[in-house]
Amino acid sequence: MSSKLLAAAATLSLVSVSACTTDPDTGERRISKTAIGGIGGALGGYLLGDLVGGRQDRTEKILGAGIGGIAGAAVGSYMDKQEREMRARTAGTDVQVVRQGDDLLLNIPSGINFAYNSANVEPQFRATLDRVAGVLSEYNQSYIDVYGHTDSTGSDAYNQTLSERRAASVADYLSSHGVQAARIATRGFGETQPIASNETEEGRAANRRVEIKIVPVSQNDLPPRRY
Repeated sequence: MSSKLLAAAATLSLVSVSACTTDPDTGERRISKTAIGGIGGALGGYLLGDLVGGRQDRTEKILGAGIGGIAGAAVGSYMDKQEREMRARTAGTDVQVVRQGDDLLLNIPSGINFAYNSANVEPQFRATLDRVAGVLSEYNQSYIDVYGHTDSTGSDAYNQTLSERRAASVADYLSSHGVQAARIATRGFGETQPIASNETEEGRAANRRVEIKIVPVSQNDLPPRRY
C-alpha cells in the first residue's frame, strides 16, 4: 500500500473518532460535515499542520501589531468563550463551526458567499461575514488563516487561482471590518481538498467553500521579554 493510502487510512480512522462534536450550548453530539472534510485536510496538512507562512513569521507580525499572548492555562477557556460566541452569532446561517483541540474551523459554503466562477463577496453574505468579523475583533488574541477551495470543474491552474482570489476576498473583507490584517494569512487549495464527491452537483457545491482557521496566540509562542 502506498504511503498516501496509508495516510488516508489513518486519517479515516482519526475522523471516525473525532467527527462527533458536542454543541456547548445544547450538549448535543453530532457528526460534523467539516470534520469529515478532515480527510482531505489532514492529507494536505493544512488542518493539523502549521500556520500559513510559518509560526515564526506570523508571531513577528502579531508582536508588531501589539497583540499579546494568552497564558497557557487560560487558552482553553478563551477559546471556549470564542466558540460559544461564534456559534451564537452565526446561528441561522450555513456557517459550520468545528472545534479541533484549541483551534476553531469555520466552514463557509461558497453558495452563500460567491457567485459561480466569481471571487467577489456577494452582498447577501456580508451580514454573515460581519458577524464573524465582530467575534474575531473581540477575541483578537488569535491567528487567522483563510483557505479557499473549488470543485474540480475547470483546469487545475484556473481553480488554484480562483481559490486564492476567494480566500483573499474574505481576508480583505475581514481586515476592512475591524480584524487586524497582521493576524490574517491566506492560502488557496484549488480542487485538491474535496470534502464530497465531485461527481454530483451537491458534492461540487460542498467543495466550493472558504474555511477560516482560528488559532490562539499562546504566550509560549512569543519570545521572552528582555529587560
